[in-house]
Amino acid sequence: MNIQDTIYARRSIRKYEDKPVEEEKLELLLKAAMAAPSGMNIKPWEFVVVTDPEVIGKIRSALMFAKFYAPAAIAVCGNLSVFKNFKASRFWVQDCSAATQNILLAAVGLGLGTVWLGVHPVHVFEKRISGILALPKHVTPLNVIYIGYPAENKPARTQYDPARVHWQAYGESK
Repeated sequence: MNIQDTIYARRSIRKYEDKPVEEEKLELLLKAAMAAPSGMNIKPWEFVVVTDPEVIGKIRSALMFAKFYAPAAIAVCGNLSVFKNFKASRFWVQDCSAATQNILLAAVGLGLGTVWLGVHPVHVFEKRISGILALPKHVTPLNVIYIGYPAENKPARTQYDPARVHWQAYGESK
């Protein structure tokens, strides 16, 4: 696959076929997630895979922008107990975001659609999702990714904007 087939084809999908996602594909997404880079190789991520429609319904009710139906979800969380010092703990969001992006891109390659639903840093969303998923206090949900077979087609695209590119120093153009 080339960039156009993976990165540009990754779009937020909000309509899914009424078809379950195979456990093997969910495991491939998790393997892709855990192949992400991690600062100091700490790998603070934890993942909660949800396929129970009742639990997904609770997630749908808990998050403002999660009102559509998906057959599967993965909550990407940060385990803050793995850090030995406070300064290192500040990088969990970056590490878990890299894992999230790997899931989103791997899903394209598997013929799946996804949408990233933000949870952190909105405390009320964190509390709701933590309760639904029975997360321990030291595990913070970063996001929930809905996953399914797309029931909508969106064209591949880039959002490249040369006005946001600076060469050698901010404000300098090529």
